[in-house]
Amino acid sequence: MAQLHLEASRLDAAVIRNEPVQARSAARLTALLDAAAHVVDEIGYERLTTAMVAERAGASIGTVYRYFPDRIAVLQSLAARNAERTSGKALAEISNPEHGDWLSALAAAFGHGVAAFREEPGFASLRYGDVLDLRPATGVPALQSFADAVFDALVERFGLDGSDAARAAFAAATVASDALCARAFAVDPAGDEHFLQAGRDITRALLAPYWG
Repeated sequence: MAQLHLEASRLDAAVIRNEPVQARSAARLTALLDAAAHVVDEIGYERLTTAMVAERAGASIGTVYRYFPDRIAVLQSLAARNAERTSGKALAEISNPEHGDWLSALAAAFGHGVAAFREEPGFASLRYGDVLDLRPATGVPALQSFADAVFDALVERFGLDGSDAARAAFAAATVASDALCARAFAVDPAGDEHFLQAGRDITRALLAPYWG
C-alpha cells in the first residue's frame, strides 16, 4: 500500500514554534486548532485572527503565539490536520478488501471527503489549504500530494495503468472534484447533490480511457 507523504500537510516545526512533546502540550495545541476550526466554520478563513483563536479556546494570546508565529501558520496547521485526517481514511478505504474494483474503492474514498465537508468544522472553507494561495509557492500543493498518494494506492491495489498520462488525468479529476464539492457546500450545508454527482461523473469520464 502506498504511504501518504503530504509535504504541505505536516504539522511542521517550521510552522509551529514549539512542537508538542508532552501530552499536555499536545492537548493545548489540539484545543487551539479546534478553536480555529470553529471560527473558520463560522466566518471563513479570511477573517480569522489569532485573537479570535485565543478567545474561542479560552487561552491567552501569548499561548497562541507560543505555537504559531501568525494567523497564516494557524491556518496552515489546521489545513495540515484536515489533510491528515481525510487522507488516512481515504487510503484505508482503498485497501478495504470489500471493494472489488477501483471505481468502488474510489467512490468510497470520495465519500469520506464529502463527509469531511459535512462534519469537520471549517473544512468546507479551508480544505487542504491550497485556497490560501501563498506566493511564492513552495513544495507540492497538498491536494496534488493527496492525488498522487491515492493514485499510487489504486494502481498498486488493482494493477491499473500507472503512466504519466493516467496520473495527470487523475490529478485533473481530483482538482475538479474538489472544486465541485466546494461549490456543493457553498450554500447547502448538506451538499448539493447535483454538484457532487458531477464530480463523480467527471472523475469516471477522465479516467475511463486509462482504467476502463
